[in-house]
Amino acid sequence: MQGACVSALCVCICASVLLRSAISQSHRETDTYTVRMDESLSLFLFSFLFYLHLVLFSRVPESKNINECETIPDACKGEMKCFNHYGGYLCLPRSASVIPAPEPPNTPTEACPLGYELHGDSCVDVDECEREEHDCQPSQECINTLGAFTCQCPDGYRKVGTECIDIDECRFRYCQHRCVNVPGSFSCQCEPGFQLAGNNRSCIDVNECEMGAPCSQRCYNTYGTFLCRCDQGYELGPDGFTCNDIDECSYSSYLCQYQCVNEPGKFSCVCPEGYQLLGSRLCQDINECETGEHQCTDTQTCVNIHGQYQCVDNNRCQDPYVQVSDNRCVCPVSKPACRDLPFSVVHRYMSITSERSVPSDIFQIQATSVSAGAYNTFRIRSGDDNGDFYIRQINNISAMLVLARAVSGPREYTLDLEMVSVNPLLSYQGNHQTSSALRLSIFVGPYTF
Repeated sequence: MQGACVSALCVCICASVLLRSAISQSHRETDTYTVRMDESLSLFLFSFLFYLHLVLFSRVPESKNINECETIPDACKGEMKCFNHYGGYLCLPRSASVIPAPEPPNTPTEACPLGYELHGDSCVDVDECEREEHDCQPSQECINTLGAFTCQCPDGYRKVGTECIDIDECRFRYCQHRCVNVPGSFSCQCEPGFQLAGNNRSCIDVNECEMGAPCSQRCYNTYGTFLCRCDQGYELGPDGFTCNDIDECSYSSYLCQYQCVNEPGKFSCVCPEGYQLLGSRLCQDINECETGEHQCTDTQTCVNIHGQYQCVDNNRCQDPYVQVSDNRCVCPVSKPACRDLPFSVVHRYMSITSERSVPSDIFQIQATSVSAGAYNTFRIRSGDDNGDFYIRQINNISAMLVLARAVSGPREYTLDLEMVSVNPLLSYQGNHQTSSALRLSIFVGPYTF
């Protein structure tokens, strides 16, 4: 093809030189001219040149032909006729005719472009990836394209030059809590107390209480963690999970009136024998005489005291006294032995607690009968050897027995409280002084309640 072009170019140059004055028109020439060349020769030469021009320029696919015969007014002067061709136009005699050049055979005259190869009459793409005719790195993937190929990095890598470099996705803060970069990828991790959500990036709270938290009693879920709490009567151990019993009894000696008994998660109060629990902490004496829980006989009287009871004989009168009624003995004046003794003795019983605060009024003495004009005095006749009691007279007919010192039980006192009556109006009879006694049995309980 190159040789044909050179030959044609030479012919064109020679013909152009020979026919320049005959076939070319200049806009500077006058409107009239005379052709001196033989018309047949001229027609041959112009037809040949036009053929060469078509052959040379009809293969330029990039250019778009302009029809100068239409776009240039009066392109040919005089009797010349305008003939358009690819890349220009010719002015020929009106008697000239154009013979189209024959189409060249559809046979490639040159090799296929790079990346293609000839298959029959066509150029087809070469798959360099399949033939392994590429220079991709082992870590890269070869992607075939038309006429070429590309080297593509795996997901999670980016191409820098010819190498694939891992992308650190963690710097883009995809994860809510913690990000762990791995070659070609990344993973999200959550802080303790959280777990990955369905999108594998967000973290949601874990309800540890529903997942077997190690709380021994009560569990409360909180954001990101949990709390262990204990029932009343327990306290949380140092590990934060275990609940240990609180020994309430060790905190104070005043929780119970008598004795505190520690139990798992609580405490209880107990009372000694002869007492019953009043409420939850106090102890109250059981009156066995009222409940019938005594063993006194018919000839005895049940006397309730703190924590127990006493069975006393119905007749406690001792000679020379004789019983005149329940609990009352009289010493007849007819008996010589009664001269220095109280005329009457009344038996009474009472009970007090140990360590009672002093001084404390414990028993009031009251005269049942008083003679007109009589003057009465009260005293402790017997039974107070240690001076634990004293009498405080209130008026002429009554007095108060006072506990002077704190006493502890169990203990029993038998006090003879005497009322001495002096009646001046009866002094003429010679025996103007009389007395009566109250024999008081005092039982001191073993406890302060």
